[in-house]
Amino acid sequence: MLEAKNLEKQILLKKIDNQTLNIKIFDNKLLLAIVGEFNSNLSDLEKLTNTKLFFRGNSITAKGDEDSILKVSESFKFLVNKFLITNSIENSDIIYSIKNSMSNTEQNNKNNIRPLGQIIKTPKKSVIPRSRKQAEYLEALINEKIIVSLGPAGTGKSYLAVSVGVKMLMEKKVERVILSRPAVEAGERLGFLPGDMKDKVDPYLRPLYDALYDLFGYEKIQKKIETGEIEIAPLAFMRGRTLKNSFAILDEAQNASLTQIKMFLTRIGENSKLVVNGDPSQIDLINKNDSGLLKTKKILEDVEEIKFVEFDHNDVARHPLVSKIVKAYQKKIDDKN
Repeated sequence: MLEAKNLEKQILLKKIDNQTLNIKIFDNKLLLAIVGEFNSNLSDLEKLTNTKLFFRGNSITAKGDEDSILKVSESFKFLVNKFLITNSIENSDIIYSIKNSMSNTEQNNKNNIRPLGQIIKTPKKSVIPRSRKQAEYLEALINEKIIVSLGPAGTGKSYLAVSVGVKMLMEKKVERVILSRPAVEAGERLGFLPGDMKDKVDPYLRPLYDALYDLFGYEKIQKKIETGEIEIAPLAFMRGRTLKNSFAILDEAQNASLTQIKMFLTRIGENSKLVVNGDPSQIDLINKNDSGLLKTKKILEDVEEIKFVEFDHNDVARHPLVSKIVKAYQKKIDDKN
């Protein structure tokens, strides 16, 4: 678990009264990172905490009710800690800082922030878990051989898997990273599409590409693809292979049949990891009962060597609206049942 030292030397929090908090940040680079471009991070913090934030010089004044002021205090502690460890603050960190502050408030922990947990450093950024469930998932990706994650969009299933897989490749702990996905929209009959196999499958793997480029940069990833160290393989073409010294990710597994998921899992070979990710609420198959993801969980959940991680709307790390949308849809489904 990671926590920056000498946090008190970077930030001074002074409670003026129950409705007012003064925050002084002594390093200009840190201050600008927290404030964000055109004060965008402060604007988001205002909305998320229902407070008013006034920025002048190296000071920020927060006004609101007592609970909101406490959330702001804990949020700033988290953001300073995150910057000192990773040298960056992203918009998604603002969202997570509020979740962290709420957790600390519930535990009456007013002096310390919850440590960040595992951290994956890549050439372009550092990746941290943004919820307890993400921390559990990241630990599993590092330590387990087979990991199956289920949950809604925006919970970091694919992003974290890609970050760990390619980090292991860069450190030469594996020889290949294999990205696979069922090409449902084309019925896995890809022959009529133009180009080579990579060209045919690329549109279906765009989210994984986005994560690769975001973490490691376009040129570095393209070179790894050209050398075969990063391989694009549609699920239908995985049959008959044995994956050795590999980190293989099956994305969008809710669109794979039980037989296909079984086939993928049984590809595991020496010094390999297999990751299966899917969202049971977004099945694109014509017959949704053909999805094998939930069936796989029921069949294999008692196998000790396979780690299952289930996310929910509380783990969504994208814009706060995503969590609300996921929650609303799930409520509608639950009401029907």
